[in-house]
Amino acid sequence: MKLNTIYIVAVVLNLLFVIVEVVIGLYGNSMGLLSDAGHNLGDVFGLLLAMVALKLATANNSKTRFTYGYRKGSILISLLNAIILLVAIGIIIVESIEKISHPEGVNASFVIWTAAIGIVINGATALVLAKQHKHDINTRGAFLHMLADTLVSVGVVVSGIIISYTGWYIIDPIIGLVIAVIVLVSTWGLLSESLRMSVDAVPENINTDSIVQKMQSIDGVNNVHHVHIWGISTDEVALTAHVVINDITAHHDIIHNIKEMLCQEGIHHSTLEIETKDHECNNKVCG
Repeated sequence: MKLNTIYIVAVVLNLLFVIVEVVIGLYGNSMGLLSDAGHNLGDVFGLLLAMVALKLATANNSKTRFTYGYRKGSILISLLNAIILLVAIGIIIVESIEKISHPEGVNASFVIWTAAIGIVINGATALVLAKQHKHDINTRGAFLHMLADTLVSVGVVVSGIIISYTGWYIIDPIIGLVIAVIVLVSTWGLLSESLRMSVDAVPENINTDSIVQKMQSIDGVNNVHHVHIWGISTDEVALTAHVVINDITAHHDIIHNIKEMLCQEGIHHSTLEIETKDHECNNKVCG
């Protein structure tokens, strides 16, 4: 199944589930369900944003103004997605604290059955995203959210069972706070990486020292400097560097070997400036 189709199916299923959770949460007076509905609605927006990011990453380049196309938009969207989730966390915390101060009766059976549906829907969504999440930060964010939602739904089922046997209605808003903590943990990594990538930091999965060392270990390379590595999009990495070589006549083979190595390291966009030892550029203007 294509990634775009996966997103469409996930959006439809989760939007329907949000509607169900809101209706039953209001009818059954469950803060746990309403909190989870708010979080799931955030995930729906996150999935929609991920779809937009996927489209931007593959949009045609503008030869004059947007020479990298709109790939950077996918990074900005992942940052926006994280911010939306943080807002949802704040709402959940405020509502849960209010419910703890004034606990109200909850229809436990509604909570249990609705959350059980959530386990199926969120679990199925996480499963189909599992094979794709390693290659793109937006997809990884969607996968983590769906996985967290599945665990949250399990917690809501447990709270419903406890309420049905004990009548401890305060468990419901406590579960709401637990949901907030789980969402915060799953969102923090996405937020921090999105912030770093938005200011062209080296992506987390790239070790600059290791890359430079491997470049310098290639036959014919004397030195490598002025290295810059950044994310063009959430799943594409670029590199520029000055490469000092011993024999200028061998530069074609050296460039080929370096680029081949970089591709193996996940860097598919590289620009290399070749220099010789006698004409090495060491001033700041060259970097």
